[in-house]
Amino acid sequence: MPIKIPSDLPAYDVLTREGVMVMSEDQAARQDIRPLHIGLLNLMPKKIQTENQFARLIGATPLQIDLSLIRMSEHQTRNTAARHMESFYRPFAEIRESGVKFDGLVITGAPIEHLSFDAVTYWDELCEVFEWTQTHVHSTFGVCWGGMAMINYFHGVQKHMLTEKAFGCFRHRNLVPSSPYLRGFSDDCIVPVSRWTEVRQDEVDAVPALTTLLGSDEVGPCLIEDPRHRALYIFNHLEYDSDTLKQEYDRDIADGIPAKLPRDYFPDDDPSRAPKNRWRSHAHLLYGNWINQIYQSTPFDMNAIGT
Repeated sequence: MPIKIPSDLPAYDVLTREGVMVMSEDQAARQDIRPLHIGLLNLMPKKIQTENQFARLIGATPLQIDLSLIRMSEHQTRNTAARHMESFYRPFAEIRESGVKFDGLVITGAPIEHLSFDAVTYWDELCEVFEWTQTHVHSTFGVCWGGMAMINYFHGVQKHMLTEKAFGCFRHRNLVPSSPYLRGFSDDCIVPVSRWTEVRQDEVDAVPALTTLLGSDEVGPCLIEDPRHRALYIFNHLEYDSDTLKQEYDRDIADGIPAKLPRDYFPDDDPSRAPKNRWRSHAHLLYGNWINQIYQSTPFDMNAIGT
């Protein structure tokens, strides 16, 4: 089954060209089926790029997905046209007041790692989001800064500044092969990393409720399960496009920011050569497994979510 998104959303054409099955709202209305309702709380400045990345992964399962785009209520983006935001996004305050529930919610990262959590302008509202997930979302997936913020809110696990940016493609170990979220995973896999902060494994281990599923000896824990809060936290970027790290590197060079080549990314460390995507299959496995777990465990009656 395809993912249901508005036919005029840029992701509709992008995914159609890639062969991902997409469905307009009119087509979906003709099917007698209960789709999975997935929300994307998009905190990234490049909204459209992020929409494409997550819609691609979420839409590659056999299930019909109804994707809703959500933004923080008062925070305004300068990198995406106001018309796009007004056409496709609903503020969280409106979502909360409507009483709508979701089978799944993705909370993205945000380029604000240098700030303490309570210095983020929308931190109070984001904490409301975290609490709201416990009664209105069946399963939540926090990504990069979004995952660090969520694990901090629920468990007090801190983020720590790195002396240099963790940047590139790093090998990660499959620590719990029996996990349904890692079904089909190799014993190790390549994961793109791009962050100035880290969560430390010893601090995660101090919280018995948390289980690290993927981890790296070089860049620490990557994927953590939090069953008590029906959540996963991933601190790295399996959703990245093939050229996303290149875009970040080129941006830093253009801005005059000293930047190391992303680790093990360009062939022969030559930035003039096109990077090869070595994580795509595991990205599809992870998000497909997440959607599958939601499908198997979410209530058919959405009113029962969170009860």
